[in-house]
Amino acid sequence: MVGTAVLSDDGTGHPGPDRSIPRQKVATTMEVLRTPDDRFEALPGFAFEPHYTVINDQDGGTLRVHHLDEGPADGPVVLLLHGEPSWSYLYRHMIPVLAGNGLRVIAPDLVGFGRSDKPTPRTEYTFARHVEWMRSLLFDHLELTEVTLVGQDWGGLIGLRLVAEHPDRFARVIAANTYLPTGDAVPGEAFFAWLTFSQEVDPFPTGIIVNAGCTTDLAPEVIAAYDAPFPDDTYCEGARQFPTLVPISPDDPAAAANRAAWEVLAGFDKPFLTAFSDGDPITAGSDAALQARIPGAAGRHHTTITGGGHFLQEDRGPELAQVVVDFIRTT
Repeated sequence: MVGTAVLSDDGTGHPGPDRSIPRQKVATTMEVLRTPDDRFEALPGFAFEPHYTVINDQDGGTLRVHHLDEGPADGPVVLLLHGEPSWSYLYRHMIPVLAGNGLRVIAPDLVGFGRSDKPTPRTEYTFARHVEWMRSLLFDHLELTEVTLVGQDWGGLIGLRLVAEHPDRFARVIAANTYLPTGDAVPGEAFFAWLTFSQEVDPFPTGIIVNAGCTTDLAPEVIAAYDAPFPDDTYCEGARQFPTLVPISPDDPAAAANRAAWEVLAGFDKPFLTAFSDGDPITAGSDAALQARIPGAAGRHHTTITGGGHFLQEDRGPELAQVVVDFIRTT
């Protein structure tokens, strides 16, 4: 997550390191772990076919990146970008609604998450690399155009950078519980609590974190599905690194690029909609800031989804999906 309140560190429900599971290493210039396929078998509500693409890892080697591709191949493209510490499983309630309305749904797993490769050590992950890894997948390999972006949490941070750097590739944007920080404003206490927790908790309790960011109480098998990409804590390097990559000072390594992105977004006049939940204290108010700064948001009937937490795709997935469908139909 971009930020959250402190969670109890009791480890309940999260599998600790399981040394009986063989660590699958991939031969490349950086050390890369690959989650065994059997970890993804029979996950509840997730009978989607995996798709894999090999991209440049920006370090002289390659990475295998996973994405879902559902709906008609010639339908308008909807790009669903997840955040921290989830993966494309987060969108399982939305995909059938979107695909059933004739949309082609692309839902990648960010590098370090889901079925995508997981570089180690954590210093291999930077904001710039995350943006470039997704750019390579989406534009160099999948050659997507006229994209409708749905970005939540880090999916928005990365997605909005892509929109700013490649505005010609996008038809419209839907921002859900997200923002693009530049380090020029001090984050709230909740973010610093999350930052501290994420660096100190051992092991990293992915499923528990997602559950804590929902208004609904997730079933044990769903919590386990969020844990599935991480057989033990060595696979969590990307998840641990993400909170440290949020720009919190003006001289942050990503601050200049994010400011440059805002210069473009300040002139972005394609349709832009905010669809925030009413139960996420972390991003509350960011929707108004996006509406005020991005011309394409002017005059829109922006949506507040009631009863949703930070992970509103879990709490109100079909409702958010219908917002996406309606926005595409009316713009």
